[in-house]
Amino acid sequence: MEGVGVGEQIPSPVGSIPRERDRRIWSSREWGKTIPMGKRIFCNRSLNMKNILAVGFDMDYTLAQYKPETFESLAYDGTVKKLVHNLGYPSELLEWTFDWKYMVRGLVLDKKRGNILKMDRHKYVKVAYHGFKELSKEEKVSTYGNTLVRDSFDEPDYALIDTLFSLAEAYMFAQLVDYMDNNPGKVPCGGSYSRMYKDVRAAVDLCHRDGTLKKMVAKDPGRYINGDLSIIPMLKMLRNSGRATFLVTNSLWDYTNVVMNYLCGSYNSDGQSSSNYKWLENFDVVITGSSKPSFFHEENRANIFEVEPESGMLLNTDNGTPIPQVGNTTARLPETHSTKACRVFQGGNVAHLHNLLSIASSSQILYVGDHIYGDILRSKKVLGWRTMLVVPELEKEVELLCQSIDMRKNLRKLRMDRDLVEDRIHHLKWSLNFDMLDPKKEQILSSELHELELSREKIRQQHQNFQREFHQKFHKVWGQLMKTGYQNSRFAHQVERFACLYTNQVTNLGLYSPDKYYRPSEDFMPHEFDIL
Repeated sequence: MEGVGVGEQIPSPVGSIPRERDRRIWSSREWGKTIPMGKRIFCNRSLNMKNILAVGFDMDYTLAQYKPETFESLAYDGTVKKLVHNLGYPSELLEWTFDWKYMVRGLVLDKKRGNILKMDRHKYVKVAYHGFKELSKEEKVSTYGNTLVRDSFDEPDYALIDTLFSLAEAYMFAQLVDYMDNNPGKVPCGGSYSRMYKDVRAAVDLCHRDGTLKKMVAKDPGRYINGDLSIIPMLKMLRNSGRATFLVTNSLWDYTNVVMNYLCGSYNSDGQSSSNYKWLENFDVVITGSSKPSFFHEENRANIFEVEPESGMLLNTDNGTPIPQVGNTTARLPETHSTKACRVFQGGNVAHLHNLLSIASSSQILYVGDHIYGDILRSKKVLGWRTMLVVPELEKEVELLCQSIDMRKNLRKLRMDRDLVEDRIHHLKWSLNFDMLDPKKEQILSSELHELELSREKIRQQHQNFQREFHQKFHKVWGQLMKTGYQNSRFAHQVERFACLYTNQVTNLGLYSPDKYYRPSEDFMPHEFDIL
């Protein structure tokens, strides 16, 4: 994390009283005030914004933060209907409801066994459920800990729940596992958990393909998307500081226009879009239908088409350069666009984007997204882009950590007490087994050993109960998002490896100078802590 104390104070670049032109650099009205811990930008890898020439954004769950209680419930209900009406599942599923708070990111679905797992960064399973039934320690070890070769926990036998879009399908999978176990023969999947998961995925895809979800969102965006008045000031700040801005989304133009019109305030009082495309003035390039993550591979031979905003018509291009239409001497361009205005495209690959932005070096691009694999891993590992991950759950997690300082201190003390007692027990056992002791001394040591073993069990139980209580403060089932026991969770490990920066919402960029140098804290290994 960035090396600043709790509640970071934004420094004035020219002393205690900023000049007027400096006030205009930061987009937030909170300039110069303390940034709440939950809204800070945290740094894994040094990033000097002065070296960034273009900042790009994903749309869904990045610029557009969906409300899980409405949007994910909508997706859940649509998926259930597809399972029943299209895939032959029992009609009683239509009565099911969705607990949108139950699942968290970073979980892994075991398709073959019907289990849901949370593991640490070393891929050791620490929490496991079969449907909604928790597996015992013995069951976890016998299933995942006694193999000769370590399991990679990847596709095709496992599914990674790394996006907020996946939470509804994970919850439904758990429900179906319990249902199939209790109602053998009623689910049309031949008793196979893997086949059942495949059906859930097929139902989800049907929901997205028939446009039902997007039509509902377009009808009432405010019901499903959180408004954020800081988006436009943040984008203007970046552009005024000399950076290019771009949008790369897998959504097609019609839906992208609806969402961005809503986010940028281009909706009338009756909730209808004014359709003036004014939001485009905040970007240099917009690419829709990008098919990420394949978009990030230059060998992806997908053609790039220019989108005519008013009609949605796709125009042929030569690597982004308009191709003249038959019978015309010039390329056909929308009348509302000039060569300097934002242009909208569909498809293509990363080479097209670099060409459109006139940027040759990948390290000069910062890309902001929410999907650890689709947005962050590919863009960083394949291209060398700088990356920022949006983790909406982070704000609550950080706030709870700040409130739990005393509990964390008590946990550390119990752990140290447990270690000291165990060391003493080991020493006494060694003395009793190998030292030449007189009977009286041996009796005294044996009595002391018995008392220490009772004390160890008491401390172990206290520590275990206290640790469970601590983790349940964050989530009643899965605990902290970024921790599994004392280890970083697998999700936290991925964030640390692939995200240069991470924060709870994209507009936190507006709380910092566009020229800020983000620096990580010093890394420490276990042998260094006691020397500090």
